[in-house]
Amino acid sequence: MKYLLDRTDEQILVELKANARISHADLSAKVNLSRNAVRVRIERLEREGFIKGYTILTGDGGNSQNVTTALIFVYRHDRMRGGEVVQALRKIPEVVACDVMTGDFDLLVRVESPEADRIRQIWQLIAEMPGVRDTLTAFALSSVIRR
Repeated sequence: MKYLLDRTDEQILVELKANARISHADLSAKVNLSRNAVRVRIERLEREGFIKGYTILTGDGGNSQNVTTALIFVYRHDRMRGGEVVQALRKIPEVVACDVMTGDFDLLVRVESPEADRIRQIWQLIAEMPGVRDTLTAFALSSVIRR
């Protein structure tokens, strides 16, 4: 059964979006709960998929000019039963998006890293995953529209 958010959960998410580094003590004061109750709720929000990861912005407040982006097209052996590939991709922090596609390839995976060599490592990891038949990788030269 999927967990439904209540007003307090929504407040916690709003506060974390505004400042992901907020302490549990400060967050508990904002949502009128104990620190322990806030911690338990955050853990549940993570477990239920409402919080899917944390992003670290460095340098000039997250200017992505120093980030290398790659699109990896993934061909699975079995489109219908290839869920283990998606589960494994969820565990790679540099995977910022994964879309199931129609047509020749199965998945479109967007990978972002400040180090191009890390993208090569991720590509190799994906290519060696059980269930992956083949991959095709393209590096983004520049982003002309980003919302």
